[in-house]
Amino acid sequence: MRWDAQALKPAPDDKAPGTRTARTRPPSDGAPGGPSGRSPSPATDALLPLIGLVRSVTTPEFVGVTFHEVTAKSVLNKVAAGSRMPFEWTINPYRGCSHACVYCFARKSHTYLDFDAGLDFDSQVVVKINAAEVLRRELAKPSWGRQHVALGTNTDPYQRAEGRYQLMPGIIGALADSGTPLSILTKGTLLARDIPLLKHAAAQVPVGVGISLAMTDEHLSEAVEPGTPGPRARLKLVTRLREAGLPCGVMAMPILPWLSDSDEALDSLFGSLAAAGATGVTAGALYLKPGTREWFMQWIAREHPQLAGKYRRLYGTGSYASKEYRAWLSGRIRHFKAVHGFSGSQGFSHRDLKDDPGSNDPRDEEAQYPAGSIPEAAGPLPGTGPATAAAQPTLF
Repeated sequence: MRWDAQALKPAPDDKAPGTRTARTRPPSDGAPGGPSGRSPSPATDALLPLIGLVRSVTTPEFVGVTFHEVTAKSVLNKVAAGSRMPFEWTINPYRGCSHACVYCFARKSHTYLDFDAGLDFDSQVVVKINAAEVLRRELAKPSWGRQHVALGTNTDPYQRAEGRYQLMPGIIGALADSGTPLSILTKGTLLARDIPLLKHAAAQVPVGVGISLAMTDEHLSEAVEPGTPGPRARLKLVTRLREAGLPCGVMAMPILPWLSDSDEALDSLFGSLAAAGATGVTAGALYLKPGTREWFMQWIAREHPQLAGKYRRLYGTGSYASKEYRAWLSGRIRHFKAVHGFSGSQGFSHRDLKDDPGSNDPRDEEAQYPAGSIPEAAGPLPGTGPATAAAQPTLF
C-alpha cells in the first residue's frame, strides 16, 4: 500500500491548515502512555498544535506508529550552558523513537510536544522532513564556527523510519561539505547503508561513530529495547565499521541492576566488544530521570515483580542508583575492561569514583565518551567564525 495513501487528513473545521490532525491515544492507566505493548485505542482525538506540521502518516509497515512530518525552521540545537557533554551542538532529525527502549532517558522530552513520555514516545514520531535543506542554510552563515555537531544524543537518527525518510545522507553530506566535524551515536544497523558516505566524510572532517550496546543477552534485549536490532546484529555493525577504517566506540549503557550486571553478563559484553574491534567502551548504571522512571518502574513491576522493591530502594526518590552500587559496579567494569584490553580507554561513567571517592555528586562521574565516538579534533577550525552559531535552539 502506498505511503502517501496513509496520510491522516486534518479535521474539516481546522482553521490553520497543517497545525492539527487526528491521532490515536491509548487509555490512561495511571502512568505515562499506559502499559507497554498495549495496542492504541481506535478512538481518536485532536493533536494539539504541532509547529510546522505538514501531515501525519500511518502505514502497514509500521503498525501502531504515526509519523508526524514537520518542516523545521532550524535543526542545529545549542547544548545548554554548563553542560558536561563534549560537544556544543546537536541535531535530532526525529523526535520520539520506535526503538521503544523502556529505559530511554529522552522520554521526558516528548512531553514538550504535548505527547506523553510512555507509549506516545514509542509510537508518535516527529520527522523533520526538510532537515538537510535547513541545515545547509544554517551552516552557510558566516557566524557558523564549524564546531563539532553530535547526532543521536536524544533520539536515534537510524531508527527504522530512516529507511523511509533517508534524512541522514543529506545531513552527513551537509556537515562534511561545510567542514564541520560530526559524530553519530545509534543502535540502528541501518547505519551500515551510509558507511561509504561516512568514509567520504572522514576524508573531509573528523568523524566519530558510536554504537549503543549494553548487553549480549538477546532475550533481555528483546524485552527492554524491543524495536532495536539485536546485540548480534549490532556487534556485526561494529566490525563492519572497523573493517571500513572508521572508528567505533561503544556506549555500554545502561547496565541494569540484577538483570545485566552479573560477572557472566559483563564478561560476555566486554569480550564480545573486544572481538568485534570496538575502539573504546564506556559503561554505567541505569539512569532514571523523571518520565523514564515511571515507565521503567511500571515495566519492572509487571515483568520482574520480585525486583520492584529492590529498584525502589536502590534508586530512592532520585535518578541515580545509590553511590554504594555505583562504586561496586565501577569496580566490576574496570576489572572486565582490563581483562578484555580496554583498560587504557576512558569511560563516560564511574571514572571519578575511583579517583575521587569523596565526591557526592553522581554527575562528577561523567567524564568522556569512548575512544572513536567523538571526533579527535572537534574544535573550531582555524580561520572560522566565532563560537556563537547562527541558529537558536528550537523545540524540534
